[in-house]
Amino acid sequence: MRRLFSIALVLAAVTTTANAQGFGQASGFAVENPVLRRIWAIGTDSSQLPRLAQVLFDSLGPRLTASPGMEAAQNWIVATYGAWGITARKEQYGTWRGWRRGKSHLDLVAPRVRSLEATILAWSPGTPRGRPLRAPVVTLPDVADSAAFAAWLPQAKGKFVLISFPQPTCRPDDSWEKWGIQANVDTMKARRTAAQQAWQQRIQRTGNAGRYTLHRRLEAAGAVGVIAGNWSQGWGVNKIFDTYTERTPVVDVACEDYGLLYRLAQNNQGPVVELTADAQARGEVPVFNVIAEIKGSALPNEYVMLSAHFDSWDGGSGATDNGTGTLTMLEAMRILKLVYPAPRRTILVGHWSGEEQGLNGSSAYVQDHPDVVAGLQALFNQDNGTGRVESMNASGFPDASANLGRYLARIPADITRNIKFSFPGAPGGGGTDHASFVSCGAPGFGLGSGDWDYGRYTWHTNRDTYDKISFDDVKNNATLAAMLVYLASEDTAAMPRGKRDVFPPRQGGQPGAWPDCRQPQRATPPPVPPVAPAATPVRP
Repeated sequence: MRRLFSIALVLAAVTTTANAQGFGQASGFAVENPVLRRIWAIGTDSSQLPRLAQVLFDSLGPRLTASPGMEAAQNWIVATYGAWGITARKEQYGTWRGWRRGKSHLDLVAPRVRSLEATILAWSPGTPRGRPLRAPVVTLPDVADSAAFAAWLPQAKGKFVLISFPQPTCRPDDSWEKWGIQANVDTMKARRTAAQQAWQQRIQRTGNAGRYTLHRRLEAAGAVGVIAGNWSQGWGVNKIFDTYTERTPVVDVACEDYGLLYRLAQNNQGPVVELTADAQARGEVPVFNVIAEIKGSALPNEYVMLSAHFDSWDGGSGATDNGTGTLTMLEAMRILKLVYPAPRRTILVGHWSGEEQGLNGSSAYVQDHPDVVAGLQALFNQDNGTGRVESMNASGFPDASANLGRYLARIPADITRNIKFSFPGAPGGGGTDHASFVSCGAPGFGLGSGDWDYGRYTWHTNRDTYDKISFDDVKNNATLAAMLVYLASEDTAAMPRGKRDVFPPRQGGQPGAWPDCRQPQRATPPPVPPVAPAATPVRP
């Protein structure tokens, strides 16, 4: 209790200092420090973020693991570091299923003509030789059980099959609540909930536990295409993920156009679509992390690390997931090279691949570099959008709070005043890349950003693009990251690694526990096999 009380005093001092000081003025720093002051000046007055973002998001674009886009972006970031005099390298950690996206286009051609908003999912096959493929559209049947579904499957041959819940409205709930009569809004929500539950039961009765299995069952039955619609509850925004089919294209269609196709098919109005999709499966290809380094002058075998995943889904440009985290760390390294070129400890940055497939790049780095893990003073990771950093915690290391509190107390108020710091915090079992370090006992800390409609509009969506960035907030985050790294590098006290022993119960009431050291997948897992068709019952 005495230890926790002393930590609380440190954190209270952070808040008091932050609220009392101005930022950018002579009294803006709790302790006068020319390095911190210059970090602030460069981070705010000569930021390179807009220029870097334009190249990364507009010219290079999305960075799907094992894609040519990821390869080009990694080569660019290595060259960018090199131009600044920072050593950087690509470091292979395994292989993954390679894939190249080409042009894709979906049109309704009957009963009327309309170009549809659609894109093939990641790792989807294209149409044969990239040529147009025209076929009728049918809905997933409402069957009694898996045997009835197996009996229906031959009807999928030569057709596009709609497999997602048809949203009754593509108008977001906040629009309904702003303009609608409350009783009507409540009625709409109740009907939608009932319809969603009925659709989930329809899926369950097919005997297919997950979307991968359903995709492959339809492929095995001879469907020429699978059409899904993964609406993200906002205007014009869908989640874009992946598939494991080998021959059959899988297409995500925007909410409005998916509803159009479903209603036409459900009302027997003969919808026919034409898909043109160019895509190339490239087999298992090498996958890499990018590691950049500024060598320590006094303690070269101790490390302070910046961290952000570089890969993205490829429905948009990967701007806020996690391009903004990537640029935060890139810009922080640029600033540090200018103002702190001979750090006390070695400064590293990890731009991870394979995060979206299960933190594979960062987990592999932890396994491959026990020397870095053993000598790690602190790692700071950012991965959730474009807002200012608003939360930090000690990741289940209770005594680390004192070190972190000292760092925050020396950073000006305009950066820290909105940060809510919790201690000792929970280590977490996943979610983003600092968990790879924390689960193996190394002090990794997450920098959590404000929401900015991240979950609805940009996380894994077709709308995650350059225009969604709040550059003033990302400048703030890059300046914060650079200051934290400088302070951790100069700290004369090693970051304590004592673990918290007791955690709040998990969901379901099970006691919390420290997570197991994460083991990465270093190659593509085998595809989910299709469920064998059930025997058709013999009718008397």
